[in-house]
Amino acid sequence: MEHVDHILIVDDDREIRELVGNYLKKNGLRTSIVADGRQMRAFLEANTVDLIVLDIMMPGDDGLLLCRELRAGKQRNTPVLMLTARNDETDRIIGLEMGADDYLTKPFSARELLARINAVLRRTRMLPPNLTLSEGSRLLAFGPWRLDTTARHLLDTHGTLVALSGAEYRLLRVFLDHPQRVLSREQLLNLTQGREADIFDRSIDLLVSRLRQRLGDDAREPTCIKTVRSEGYVFSLPVQLLESPA
Repeated sequence: MEHVDHILIVDDDREIRELVGNYLKKNGLRTSIVADGRQMRAFLEANTVDLIVLDIMMPGDDGLLLCRELRAGKQRNTPVLMLTARNDETDRIIGLEMGADDYLTKPFSARELLARINAVLRRTRMLPPNLTLSEGSRLLAFGPWRLDTTARHLLDTHGTLVALSGAEYRLLRVFLDHPQRVLSREQLLNLTQGREADIFDRSIDLLVSRLRQRLGDDAREPTCIKTVRSEGYVFSLPVQLLESPA
């Protein structure tokens, strides 16, 4: 049976969540709707979803807290698209820092939301264009690190798991697919988030900062991800494709 993507909509506005839910259903997606963080937690305990649409401004636990909670738990690899009622860069930056994969400002068209959802789902499942992994090859090695691309696990030199959000994983995959090559912020934003960068967009810089922290890379003297002034970033370590253990 063909897989139908399951979208969870978390929004305290009943009209919005019902309208969005019905529109997504009409366009071939399976949808579930909940009104707050308590209902979201209960739903995710019993169900799996492919993407979560999460409103920021909700009573009780807001979307930012819930996104951070998702990234620290079993749902850390589930894509999150955040909705914000304010066209405020601060909300967008904090949302991306918490691990959101994309954001959309209210009011929005249901058609744009559907396009964003489909784009995030495609990026989540897509291998970088220049890297083809055979069935038995799923480990990328760089420095003391190993990235298991099947389980999406980052492992340190002791084999300890380091959790990555969906956005962090995609950025790391882009770097590993283009090692020792300068990539502009515009290229990185397009490859990881599927949209054009505007002149004030700091999301890639924040994402690079988060990834450096995961890799223990000192931002003042980085050894993995180096800043190239006025150009972008370069992943400076060589990358090796390993055979997975039999």
